[in-house]
Amino acid sequence: MSVPEVIPIRYEPAYRTSTIGRWQGGQFFASVTAAFPEGWSGDDWQSQKRWCAVLHRFDRAGLHLDSRIQFTGTTADGEQKAIDAARLLLDEWLDALPECQYQDIAIAPFAVRFEGSLFGLVLEEDVDEDDEEEEDSGVWAEFYPDGLGFNAPWDGCYDT
Repeated sequence: MSVPEVIPIRYEPAYRTSTIGRWQGGQFFASVTAAFPEGWSGDDWQSQKRWCAVLHRFDRAGLHLDSRIQFTGTTADGEQKAIDAARLLLDEWLDALPECQYQDIAIAPFAVRFEGSLFGLVLEEDVDEDDEEEEDSGVWAEFYPDGLGFNAPWDGCYDT
């Protein structure tokens, strides 16, 4: 099964996709998430784990319009404090979206970088020579940095 041009994402209330849906201008994917800078190393992961409020907006066809990302603190600064600040900020952003409705969406892959971290829905491929006979068998879409993986049968469900 080939990868669709827009990847369906199922709305799940009170879970990881509880803040996705449609608004007057199209679709959105919003979250409070932690991101590590690409290529970081060392033992001090608490100061590297950066909490953010994230709002990605898409047109009606699912093409990326823009991303609003704001850092709210690190785990070392106090994880719950950083998460609470991000949630407050995200609530403000969502309240400002005209005609905001939480529901399933379908968006095209995209990628943005913010302060050294990758955000977006990125196609990944696991090259396995034993699976050569099936087209796209090792292809999935990974939502970064949230850690949500989407794959065939492309029904909007995800793996974490």
